[in-house]
Amino acid sequence: MKHLLFVSLLVLTLVNTALPSNAQTSALQQGISVQMAVTSNAEPMPAADNQDAMIIAVTADGRLFFGIHPESAEGLLEEMKSNPRRSDQNLYIKADAHARFVDLKKALQAASGSGFDLPVLLTMQYEAAQPGAAVLPKGIAVGLRSRGNSDSIVVRISGSAQGSATLTINDQVLPWSELERALKQRVHNPDQVVQLEANDAVFFGDLIRALDEARATGAMVSIPIFRSL
Repeated sequence: MKHLLFVSLLVLTLVNTALPSNAQTSALQQGISVQMAVTSNAEPMPAADNQDAMIIAVTADGRLFFGIHPESAEGLLEEMKSNPRRSDQNLYIKADAHARFVDLKKALQAASGSGFDLPVLLTMQYEAAQPGAAVLPKGIAVGLRSRGNSDSIVVRISGSAQGSATLTINDQVLPWSELERALKQRVHNPDQVVQLEANDAVFFGDLIRALDEARATGAMVSIPIFRSL
């Protein structure tokens, strides 16, 4: 009985420490466990919980999984190509907040090579779940091609081995606390695009934070993978 109690407590401890504080628990189908980043402006993605949902997981240490199966970057692309999808089926990427952009790019490149134009980056939410109600997955869809035009807004994030990230918007350096204000000043219509570029050391948590604030303005967002820093 003592052994059973110890195991139960250990499981509860692992579950509680794996999720961001004040965040809801996702109803996402069983798969690879990651500490998902928290956002406020993601959209419902109920199809991500379907049994046949196509999901790539990126762990904090850079491992890639297609569903629950580990894959190399090359193997991931081949595996996706060998699994035909429906015309209405999308790709969902479940990345750990501490994963580096260098590893997220491998998932994005596989998405692009498999014909997915708007893969979805899944996130957790701050909102509390209603008692007894399932919490549907949410995420942010991102374009993978450059949408550069005269109205585009370019946000660049440069990370370092120490974990700190610097931020520029249209080549103007600014603190993270000013990003929301700067985006709102520049976004004037929903057809505008906020294009994010990052170097390999950037954490996914920083990338999705910028994406989340861009979506708060109503703008479309893109991560052109061939334009990474």
